[in-house]
Amino acid sequence: MSKVSYYTAEGLKKLKEELSHLEHVERPRVSQEIGEAIDKGDLSENAEYHAAKEEQSLLETKIAKLKNVVANARIIDESQLDTSKILIHSIVKIKNTANGMEFTYTLVADSETDIRNGKLSVNSPIGKGLLGKKVGEIAEIQVPSGIMKFEIVNISR
Repeated sequence: MSKVSYYTAEGLKKLKEELSHLEHVERPRVSQEIGEAIDKGDLSENAEYHAAKEEQSLLETKIAKLKNVVANARIIDESQLDTSKILIHSIVKIKNTANGMEFTYTLVADSETDIRNGKLSVNSPIGKGLLGKKVGEIAEIQVPSGIMKFEIVNISR
């Protein structure tokens, strides 16, 4: 059974575009490389053939995984999100209680994660620790270096 993931319409569109690119551009390219390697003769000692077959195997695995993600993806209506507590696609402003530094993150599905642009996975330790919290609450989050405490400053969508 596969896990349902929630995406914005834009996020799901990017996933579908990546899948289409893999299926319609990369797959034919790898098949062509295999064909060219076969034309060179003896396959037992043909490094190009073996490299192309390995690339094909990895590509097919990636396509299968992406198809599964797309099949189990759901678009979330951001206008219906409850801003009284932190949910997926919430924009949350948090303050580290130890040093006073503030951060703003949007909680997103794993494949939409982009920490440089403030998109944090809901399955990351911090993402999991923030889910369900309300403004003013302190989230105690276990990270590799110990327990970090974050005050929830603001929640929006």
